[in-house]
Amino acid sequence: MAGVDAPEPVLPTAVRCTAEQVRAAASGDRAAVRQLLSAIRPLVVRYCRARVGSRERSFASADDVAQDVCLAVLTALPTYRDQGRPFLAFVYGIAAHKVADAHRHAARNRAEPVSEVPDGPETAAGPEQRVVQGELTERMARLLRLLPDKQREILVLRVVVGLSAEETAAAVGSTAGAVRVAQHRALAKLQKALTRQEHPVA
Repeated sequence: MAGVDAPEPVLPTAVRCTAEQVRAAASGDRAAVRQLLSAIRPLVVRYCRARVGSRERSFASADDVAQDVCLAVLTALPTYRDQGRPFLAFVYGIAAHKVADAHRHAARNRAEPVSEVPDGPETAAGPEQRVVQGELTERMARLLRLLPDKQREILVLRVVVGLSAEETAAAVGSTAGAVRVAQHRALAKLQKALTRQEHPVA
């Protein structure tokens, strides 16, 4: 209806940025920029970690790609104009392009990185845990590659990043119902693939 403001989409706690905060950040308010960045960075990191497979890690880690995304968002922020879509859709668009860039660059660059001497003893997971985690990550990446691009994006945004169906729909340019259907079909396809792997037919 004319004169009635549409309700602002409900975002995860980590991304509750009002239109005023986005405008203030776009106009150069440093405090607003810091708030905006601290709100979107965790989602960007989760998204990039889910989308940048271990094959690309020789070129850039998912965290490197996430940092590139955040930098690109900050660079594009002064020219950002609200077009009726959530700010997160703008961020997602940049993230999707940066992940695609990382995949393309990894496909062209097959150089193996030289390991660096660590500064001190490593306190992270031991070798066995890293191997197990790497195998799980690679298995998840293989399974995700079975899905069509749109289903894969929807599943990553819904399950890994934790967006609602409405937020995911805004990010991918769809409806919440279509997102739910695509998610259901993607999960069903993955379930069938897992069942075939665990119980192969002779």
